[in-house]
Amino acid sequence: MLSYNIHHGQGEDGRFDLERLAGVIRASGADLVALQEVDAGTGRAGGVDQAAELGRLTGMHAVFGEAMPFDGGSYGEAVLSAWPVIAEDVIALPASPGHEPRAAVFVTVSTPWGGPPITLAGTHLDHTEDEADRLAQAALLVGALSHAGRDVVLVGDMNAEPGSAPIQTFLDAGWRASDPTEAPTYPSANPTKKIDWVLLAPGATGHVSSVEVLDEPLASDHAPVLATWTFPASTPAPTQP
Repeated sequence: MLSYNIHHGQGEDGRFDLERLAGVIRASGADLVALQEVDAGTGRAGGVDQAAELGRLTGMHAVFGEAMPFDGGSYGEAVLSAWPVIAEDVIALPASPGHEPRAAVFVTVSTPWGGPPITLAGTHLDHTEDEADRLAQAALLVGALSHAGRDVVLVGDMNAEPGSAPIQTFLDAGWRASDPTEAPTYPSANPTKKIDWVLLAPGATGHVSSVEVLDEPLASDHAPVLATWTFPASTPAPTQP
């Protein structure tokens, strides 16, 4: 599973380069990818549907969720899946007047080994100094995802560091943070803050066996975060990588 804020396709060198981003995603080997700051048909992105194009370049299914209209198109979140998508939904998150609207994309996929479906929720929480919106958004996500099944993963740019109240909202509800080292993820060159997360729902099967903050300082302003979810030995082995 990969969490990646792609900065609307613009790298730290100022270039819009979706092929470069697709190369990062392909090289990660991720089966499920949550993308934040994704443009669809905006002027600044040259009218490109970035989720669809990244899906084409990686050979993955793409699901886009609009957080708000922007610059002649849409701006929001996306999920890419190497596995068949069997359900999808987009929900708006609470936002105070004058704050940028936010959303979450829920995608349920079937596994290649015939195990229970997995739901990946990708999101991007409020970025302002005041935590009020992030707290409200976290609370809504905890409630909304409590009905999504057992094997649920919440992935994204939470704009919240370890020990913050929004992250504690998830932990208090039984969610598990995947990375005990709390390695920093932002900025992409010489990261100093952990604000990108992979969280497992209460009761989720298995555990996260490894987490890696990938060394990619150019393609975006955030580093991509790769987590490997290991299922119990009783779970049938995948028939393909």
